[in-house]
Amino acid sequence: MEQPPLPTELILTHPQRTIGTLQLDWSPQPGAYLDVAGQTYAVLERHHRYQLKSGRYRLHKVALYVQQVERPSERSYFEGRWVLGDATCRFNAHSELIRCAVNPGGLCGQCRSYESAL
Repeated sequence: MEQPPLPTELILTHPQRTIGTLQLDWSPQPGAYLDVAGQTYAVLERHHRYQLKSGRYRLHKVALYVQQVERPSERSYFEGRWVLGDATCRFNAHSELIRCAVNPGGLCGQCRSYESAL
């Protein structure tokens, strides 16, 4: 039996403020991207909010801590998940949130420090 969509509160991390509440039909995890009102947000944290009802705790809503970003143009599929940048580079962080230590904001194709990890 499928659960109905839960209310999902979007909280901007800096400056910290609530953006709004949505009904999502999927469960975004950290590293996922959401498009809301023409803006793109990266999910940084996911918190569950429970409510005590009839002596039992029940999932009441989900809080997503997000940051406004531009959707990345360069991603690689690495070990079953999408990561930022070129996963074959030795310096790639293999993360959904940060590209690498050497060039975190730039594109991998233009990086002078690229070294193949293979």
